[in-house]
This record gives sequence, structure tokens and C-alpha cells, in this order.
Amino acid sequence: MHWGADGAGSGPVDERDADGYADLRSYAAIGDGRTIALVARDGRIDWLPLPEMDAPPVFASLLDAENGGCVELCPDEDFTVEREYVAHTNVLTTTFTTASGRVRVTDSLNSGIAGRLPWSELARRVEGLEGSVTMRAAVRPGTALNTVSPWVHQTSQGPVLRVGDLTLAVRTLDAAEVTEGDRRIDVTFTTSPDSRHLLALVATEREPLFLPPAEAIDAGIDRTIANWAAWSRAFEWDGPWDTAVRRSTLVLKLLIHASSGSMVAAATAALPENPAGGKNWDYRYAWVRDSAYALTALFRFGLREETHGAISWLLSTIRRHGPEPRVVYTLDGGPVPDAEFRDVPGWRGNSPVAIGNDAATQLQLGVFGDLFAIVALYVANGNVLDAYTGRLLAGVADLACDRWQSKDSGMWELPELQHYTTSKLGAWVALSKAVELSEGGHVPGDHARWRSEAMRIRHWVEDNCWSAERGAYVWYPGSDQLDASIVLHAISGFDRGERMSATLDALREELGDGPHLYRFSGAEKEEGTFLACSFWMVSALTLCGRVGEALELMDELMGSANDVGLLAEMLDPRTGDFLGNIPQALSHLALVNAAITVSEAMDSAVA
Repeated sequence: MHWGADGAGSGPVDERDADGYADLRSYAAIGDGRTIALVARDGRIDWLPLPEMDAPPVFASLLDAENGGCVELCPDEDFTVEREYVAHTNVLTTTFTTASGRVRVTDSLNSGIAGRLPWSELARRVEGLEGSVTMRAAVRPGTALNTVSPWVHQTSQGPVLRVGDLTLAVRTLDAAEVTEGDRRIDVTFTTSPDSRHLLALVATEREPLFLPPAEAIDAGIDRTIANWAAWSRAFEWDGPWDTAVRRSTLVLKLLIHASSGSMVAAATAALPENPAGGKNWDYRYAWVRDSAYALTALFRFGLREETHGAISWLLSTIRRHGPEPRVVYTLDGGPVPDAEFRDVPGWRGNSPVAIGNDAATQLQLGVFGDLFAIVALYVANGNVLDAYTGRLLAGVADLACDRWQSKDSGMWELPELQHYTTSKLGAWVALSKAVELSEGGHVPGDHARWRSEAMRIRHWVEDNCWSAERGAYVWYPGSDQLDASIVLHAISGFDRGERMSATLDALREELGDGPHLYRFSGAEKEEGTFLACSFWMVSALTLCGRVGEALELMDELMGSANDVGLLAEMLDPRTGDFLGNIPQALSHLALVNAAITVSEAMDSAVA
């Protein structure tokens, strides 16, 4: 069965394997600006950290089917499924059809009147459509990857669930039967035409638990739908691939941490990039790179609050931990903890399960370019830097002048230090943008030095990183291998001429598999194709004047998403299976920016 990005999924439920794990393509995402839940096609929520996205996951059967915990809700008989998001929202509807009737479940992580709620509120409305359907539900907290042991605690207000520092309560509307175990709460009810039931969960951490009436939680679903619809009305887009662009932007909004303005790289941790195991990382942190790409899209769509929030978070974070920018920070702007490995099975037995990320300690020169690209874009959209930020950036530019000559881990965060081509070009972007900002009066400092070093980097890349034999820019000097991230420097403007065009052809020949690209030479032996690279290729082809090829490629890539429009980090090109963490910001950002690039090229051609 093939699921496209432009249609709602329908048909029989994808079966879980014998150990209880669902296919990664089966998940939809809902969120509230603080956290994200993944809902499988069979109605089970297999991933939900509380109260924040980077918190220990209290529901994590995605990584530990037996003890990870989940929130179940489905008919107590065989069923088929149709599902889709409520139009212009991140609220999900799933319609179950059984031999005895039909029922619709609406899933929402509720928001409040003035934005996010001060507690977490998961609401699952159940509406009877036809016949009579018995629904079974269970709230089964897990062990937070074997770090705590949940239990049911009796209070004067009824039972609550305790999981470490979390307190959770189940709220129901017209439930037929509620039973308690020592670590779970089960609910059973029977629908009829026009009936309405509710399964809800409210949670707080290290604070009292507010218990809203079930009726208020149910009404909160409608308010949340209205809030999402109001946000979507501020979204400006009249270009091609409308459905995929709008869904991707709604996904990106889910991945923006409302409390800080940072953007999480992905909602999950430790999902495998390699089906054989060994490449399972925690992406619930904020990469400077992702923020840079996000602002391009957010400015284009006229979204003001998100753009200012993102740049304010980034600059204040660098100010706290600088002067040299780090690759990645926690969502609240702190240092990312080193990776630790948890003793749990992992998705379909794929281990290790890593929490934390060692990328924070790496030198990646590209981060200099990402930072200055963000700031230059902010200024280009009519905004003004404060004096402190100007001085901070001048110091970072001076650092880039010295640091660009160092070996680093490259964009792909590899253990082997090299003079990676795209790393040098990251420093080139930083210094080129620093000159522009200085000439515009936004950044003080000696821009003559910055200009000189930028030119030195350009000559170094042209002399050392171009291979006439390969007809391409190579991964690093002395190598004959290729790196797909070079396409970003058609986008940056370093080269949109014959050399870059020839490199695009070489990449598609060596790293291509259908419309997709692997990250670098040899990657096909240990991971899937990297979806962002495929969409970056669309942008690069466009900017090199090959718009017809870009249009054809973009149309092919539209089949990459699952039935509700979500993209993972990677794809197995032979099966279409998702690999890596989901939903992945970089994949959706690359799709959106490719659509913007093609649309602007088409508009220019008409003009």
C-alpha cells in the first residue's frame, strides 16, 4: 500500500510486529508547543514525553514495547482506519470502522485561551457515528526508559498516576467502566449514533495537579482547533505543492518550543538510521543549523512571532555560552548532556538507545555560517540589531577568521576530523555576511579583514576541493569521495555555475537512488537516503538554472511523506520505510525551502 503526502490514509490497519512495534510510517504527530505525542494508526500513543519534548518519555513504547508505556484507544474488535488532520490544524481525526459500527476519535494536545496551558492536557474525544462499538482504552505509564517505576496513588479526588516527579490523572466523560491496576488505569465504553465520550490525561511535574472537569477538556479540543486555524490564517502561501507545504509548516510549528522560541530537530530519540543498528541518536535538541533554515521559510510565510522568538533565543543563548557558537543547545538554551545509553530494547530491538548527544562538544565550522545567515536574513527583512548583538557578532566573525583553517567534524558530525569542503564554506558564508552587515552599519569591526579571509577561503576551496577527474567538488582535499551537503552552497550563492552544475550531476549519479540522495559516498552501506538532501537538490537545480529538472524531481519527492504528510529523517529507497527520528525538522524545512525556491524562480520567469 502506498501513502502519498496529499491524501488521507484509509484502509486496514498496519499490523504491529510480534513484539508490539508499529511501522514508523504509521505515526501522526500532535503537540502543544511544549511536547509532541505520536499516534499510531491503531490509535495507540507510543511516544509522549512530559511536560517538555526533551523530558524523559513517560510513554515510550516506541522504544520499549513491554515497559515503555502507552495510551491505548481502539475498538474491541477488528477494524479498518481512515484518518486525517482537521483542516489547517495539528488536531488528528481517526475513524474506525468495525462490523458493528463506526466511531471517530479526535486527538488533541490542548492549548488555552491565551496560548499553551500551564499543565499538559491530552484530549481524546470519541464520537459514535453508526451502530454500536465497544471501545477499550488504557493509560499505562512506562518506566521512562528504566529510570522510574510508576504506580497508582489514591487521593481524596480519586486515583492519580505517579511517575517520578510527574503526577497524572485520567479524566473521562460518560465512561461506562473505569478500573485501576497498580500501574495503569483502564476505561471501557460503548458508543451509539451521536454519542460522545472522552479519554483525557492531565499532567504536571513537581507542582500541584489541576483537575479540570471533563467537559472543559472536551471543549478545549474545539478551542485548540480554532487556535490552530487562526494561526494558519496568518500563513501566506500561494505557490505550488500547497498541501505538502502547508502540512510541513504546521509540523514545523509543532517542533518550535513555545517557551523559548527554539526549534527541536525531531520529536523522538534513538530511532535507527541503520536497520542493522548502531546509529540511534537523540534529536530532541535545538541545532543552530535548523534555526537558520527555518527562518527562511518563516519569513517567507509572514510569520512574525516565530522569527523573532527564534533569533532572540539563539543570540541570547550564544551570549550565555559564547563567544564561539556551539552546534546544538537544549531547548531552554543550556548545554546538551553527553549521550548515555539506556538498557531498553529500542524500536524493533534496534539498539543502543541513546539519550543526550555528543555533537555539542564537536567543532563544526558550518555553525558560523548558520549564525550569520540567520542574522543577515533578519536584517534583510527590515529589522534592526541591538548594539550588544553587533559587538557579539563582530567577535564571532574574528573567531571565524582564525578557526576556518582547523579540521572539524563536518556537517554530518563524523568522528573523523578533516578539512571538509562544506565546513570551509560555512566559514565563507559567515565572513561574507559579516561584511554585508558591517557595510550596512549593523556590526562594528574591521570588515577589511573579514573580506580578505572570505576571499582566502574561496580561493582555497577552488584550488583544493575541485576535482577535474571527478568533475565535482569532493568531500575534502585529497579525497575522490562526494558529499551531498555541497548542494547547500548553490543555495548560499558560493557557486551556481558550471562547476556546481557538474557536481549536481555527479552527486545524482553516485549518491542517487531514484529521486533520493545518500549523504556521502559509502553511506548506502549503513543508512537510508537522507530526505533533506533530496529536497536540497531541488533548490540547487533551480538556482543553477535547471528549473525543469527541479520541478520533475520535486513532483517525484511528493510521495516520500506518510499518509498524513509527515517526513522522517531518512528513507529506505527500496521499501519506502522510514528510518531515523520523526517528524524531522530538517526534512520538512528542506521541502518548504525547495518549494519557495522553485516558486520564486517560476515567478521571475513569468515577470
